[in-house]
Amino acid sequence: HGYPPAEQTPSLYHAVGPFDPRVGVEPKPADPPAEPADFDDCFAGALLALAEQDPRVCAVTAAMQDGTGLACFAERFPDRFFDVGIAEAHAVSFAAGLARNGCLPVFAVYSTFLQRGYDQLIHDLALNRLHAIVGVDRAGVVGADGETHQGVFDPAFLQNIPGLTVYSPANYAQLRYALSAAVLADGP
Repeated sequence: HGYPPAEQTPSLYHAVGPFDPRVGVEPKPADPPAEPADFDDCFAGALLALAEQDPRVCAVTAAMQDGTGLACFAERFPDRFFDVGIAEAHAVSFAAGLARNGCLPVFAVYSTFLQRGYDQLIHDLALNRLHAIVGVDRAGVVGADGETHQGVFDPAFLQNIPGLTVYSPANYAQLRYALSAAVLADGP
């Protein structure tokens, strides 16, 4: 409160690094770079390409459009972008509803917050065999976000969900492949 740049664009000030207070935080470009700088950029580019090919593809976030790389999707496809606010369990249920009605939702979420939607992954997506994709960001061991954002529990809590296919890409090529394969697959 009291810093106009943060009040005007609060999402840019969620977990920021050092910046010049006279200038403020610079927003990311609207399109992901041709050569991704990180997995978020790669995910964003791959998802945009899939959405251009398939009008059923839509994106869901729980108040993390910048952190998960969905800001460019929101700008390019505003009618297919849904931000449900800080409500991860609802985001999974919402994605299930979209899938039930013929959409192909991609819910991008930090691993640590996906834990809040565990029941919905089982009951709303998996048991109904609905085709929705959960893009888990910050999966595995991640340094910059600290101990509360580690995704070390992903394999343990996801592999036991019936019918859920889990991809674990280790590089950009595998991420692009996994996202494309998930779009073509059946079920969650």
